[in-house]
This record gives sequence, C-alpha cells and structure tokens, in this order.
Amino acid sequence: MSIPFSRPSIGAEEIEEVVACLRSGWITSGPRTARFEQEFAEVVHSTHAIAVSSATAGLHLAMLVLDLQPGDEVITSPLTWPATVNTIVFAGGKPVLVDIEADTLNLDVRQLSRKLSDRTRAIVPVHFAGQPCDMAPLMEIAGAKGLRVVEDAAHAVGTEYRGRRVGSIGDLSVFSFHPIKNITTAEGGMITTDDGELARRLRLLRFHGVERDAWKAYGGAQLPLYDVSMPGLKYNLTDIQSAIGLHQLRKLDDFIARRQHLARRYDAALADVPEIRPLGNAPYPFRHAHHLYVVRVQTAALRINREEFMAAVQAAGVGLGLHFIAVHELTYYRRLLGDLRAELPVATDASRRIFSLPLYPGLADSDVDRVVEVLRQTVNANRR
Repeated sequence: MSIPFSRPSIGAEEIEEVVACLRSGWITSGPRTARFEQEFAEVVHSTHAIAVSSATAGLHLAMLVLDLQPGDEVITSPLTWPATVNTIVFAGGKPVLVDIEADTLNLDVRQLSRKLSDRTRAIVPVHFAGQPCDMAPLMEIAGAKGLRVVEDAAHAVGTEYRGRRVGSIGDLSVFSFHPIKNITTAEGGMITTDDGELARRLRLLRFHGVERDAWKAYGGAQLPLYDVSMPGLKYNLTDIQSAIGLHQLRKLDDFIARRQHLARRYDAALADVPEIRPLGNAPYPFRHAHHLYVVRVQTAALRINREEFMAAVQAAGVGLGLHFIAVHELTYYRRLLGDLRAELPVATDASRRIFSLPLYPGLADSDVDRVVEVLRQTVNANRR
C-alpha cells in the first residue's frame, strides 16, 4: 500500500461542528470565525487575529497595509513558495533576496545588512519547515532602520522562538491552514498583529472595505447599512471553515508532539544513510512545529539526479513533496531580478537537492520505517 505525502487529521469533532454550522443557517463569516480568531490570538499570544481565505490572501493584505510605493524594496528568502514574492510584486514592491543558512534553510540574518538600501521598507522572514528564523537580530536591524517585519509563518503554527510564540514577534505574521499544514480549515489563513490600526485596516481590506461585518448587520435587528472608506478585496474565511479550525486548534499541541516523535524517528533511521541528510537545528532555544521533514540528497555520491531519485521513490509507493524550487530559479523572477545563482549559492544548491518526506499525525511509526527502507534501497541501487 502506498504512503501519501500528507493527509489531514480530521476527527469527529470537526465533522460535528461543520454539520452544526450548516444547520445553523449561517455558513459565511460569522460567530464561529470570530471565535476562531479570538482563540487563535490567545494561542499565539497576539492581540489581534484576522482570519482570511488563504495565507496568500494574508500576505497580500499584509503587503497592502505597508503602503508600498513603486520601487520600494522588501527583503525575503529565496527558498519559499511563490506567494511570498508574488504578493510583494502585486502590492507594487520589489522583492530583494538574501541567501539562506546551510543547516536550517532559514534566512541568513547575518547577510541582511548588505542588502539594505534607502528603498527598503520591510523584511519578510520565512520560518522554513516550522523552525524559526533568528528573530532577535532581525528585529534589531528592523528597529534601527524603521522597517516593518512581516513573518511568513505559513509553516509555523505552534512554533516558538526563545520562549515566544511565532505570531507575537513581528509587526505582522501570516499563517496557513492549507490541508498539508499543522492545522487545517481546508483552505484558509490568519494574520496576527499587536497593532490596532493595522488590524483595523486589514479587516476593512479583507471584505471590500466595508465598515462592518455582514453577520452583525444582517444577523440582528440592525438595518443593513454600510460604508466604504477604502477599496477592499474579498478574502474572508467562512464559518464552515472556522468550524473545522476551532477543533484543529485545540489539537495543535498533540499534533506537534506526534510530528516531533516522527521527526526523531526519521533522524535516528537516517543517521547511517549519508546520501540523505536531514536539516540541522538552530543554535538558539526554539520549539520546532515540524510542518515538513526536508532532506538533501547528496547527488555527487549517486548516479542519478534529485528528480530521478524522487521518481524512483515515488514509483515504490512513497509520496514526496518539493519545498521549494528557489524563487530566483523561476522564469518570471529570473527575468525580473536577473541571474542570482552566484549571489545566492546556498539557496541555489538547496533548490536542486532538497525534497520532503511524509510527515503528518496519522503517519504510523511503521510507515516511517517503510519510507526509510525505500530511501535506502534507492540509494543502494544508484550509488556510484
């Protein structure tokens, strides 16, 4: 039987809450979404949480409230999903890429200063695979230069950095609830902030710029009057989705504990397979959410490349992920930013050697053993 790359952990509680939501007659953004926002803010120790239709929507709104002007620069990692840089471009900014750390694949904060310019407006660290970027020196640099920090926390629900939850450190943090993430709402995302004015503007932008929520206007005796103070989009999360998220959030710590157990099992099983190297750990205190278990294949020791290796593993019944092809290797960004391969050597190398192994709470210990067995067999069959 094949092992999928990922599978959401949906229980009876989520199903019953969705049914109750459907029966309530209120299925778009409403009381369940408001409750989900409140509980999420409490979990990440943030003052405000704004639920949105996806992390991409959240990143787009986060960029819009920065009020970027043409030519303004936003620094971020080259090893991320395209949404991170796409939303910078859509908001009128220019992405500036800084290379990553070889062990963690997080943004190399030591290289930030040389990429700052008088057009820099923000920094977007990506907490890769659920391990936090080194935020203390990053926040110090941002504070000294008056820059905003928008954390791409799509991988980092439940991640902690030096005892602080991701979601309470930067000016804004954006989370993802895609089905492969640590918790899911089928699709969806959340923006957190301690800044009340940013939160107000984000709430307006996510729903047409309308001044009050539809459920408050239509759910009671108030007249359905509204006003628009700025043009907005339609990026709201529905109550059906929030019904799932409420119960997923309450299981988060258990989900992470299971992911940590599975990651340790992978670590031990791969210790004597030098051709397949897991990522390293940061030197500072942190809690790893283990959204992904990413490995690097040592292609120099094999007769096949990364793509051929992945194809062989998948043909043996093991699903894999690719996180990620570096941004500067993608056609649009090669044209926009030029050839950055020599300038970003770590990201360029990682982009050609990394892939992700199955990791989700429903994965059995025996499944991990089977994945590692297939990796070993593929290595042995293709070793130089």
